[in-house]
Amino acid sequence: MMSRELTALEESLGHRFQRQELLEQALTHSSQAREAEAAGASKVVSASFSGRGDNELLEFLGDAVLGLVASETLFHRFPGFHEGHLSKLRAHLVGQRHLLQVAEKLEIGAYMRLGRGEEKSGGRTKANLLVDALEAILAALYLDGGWPVARDFIVRSILEPELAHMNLETSAIPVMDFKSALQEALQASGRAQPVYMLVKEEGPEHRKTFTVEVRLPELDAARFVGRAEGATKKRAEQEAARQVLEHLAKLPAPAKEQVTGPS
Repeated sequence: MMSRELTALEESLGHRFQRQELLEQALTHSSQAREAEAAGASKVVSASFSGRGDNELLEFLGDAVLGLVASETLFHRFPGFHEGHLSKLRAHLVGQRHLLQVAEKLEIGAYMRLGRGEEKSGGRTKANLLVDALEAILAALYLDGGWPVARDFIVRSILEPELAHMNLETSAIPVMDFKSALQEALQASGRAQPVYMLVKEEGPEHRKTFTVEVRLPELDAARFVGRAEGATKKRAEQEAARQVLEHLAKLPAPAKEQVTGPS
């Protein structure tokens, strides 16, 4: 990766790294690290704190940093909200769908280090890989600049733009549990319940990717299939259910009047 590319990303992040190897590691997928090791090469990056060259451990730490910043921000921003509402709102803010939008805006895919197999299979646009890299970058910011740097970026680039868009002071918290919303919508319209099917499971045991389809057996306008992948079956099911809700919301009356998608 050329230094000018890293400089451009640092500008987007608003932080100049003292330990640039942290940023490089955050962008290195395990496929690239394994290929380098298999070829007998040295570590992809100098990662003395972890002894490994991919971004998996950084992703673990970044997820925790993100969760704490989101919790702290919501705690102070909405003191009148119940714990359940805050939990749902936090789940939305740190969820894959929202983080993917942030990762795409930062063009993280263009900076990632991928193995040949991931490169050929379109890894630079895969939601899981982009979100993992973003979370790893959050850890790199924390390790290089400390809590203030990580917190400032998360609040400025991940939390506040979405909170401003949602305008929670004057509107309700949006639906986050899409499976429950889909079940309720189908019950209200007298339709059969959806069928969730695990159609693919790939990757090592500690880092699997699950692909789930959800089908509507009794839907007249073809048997629509929502299909999504995620790091867990639950996450994949939620995203697939969201797709079906959006499809139902677009159907012509009377179906559209009976079934609505998430607000």
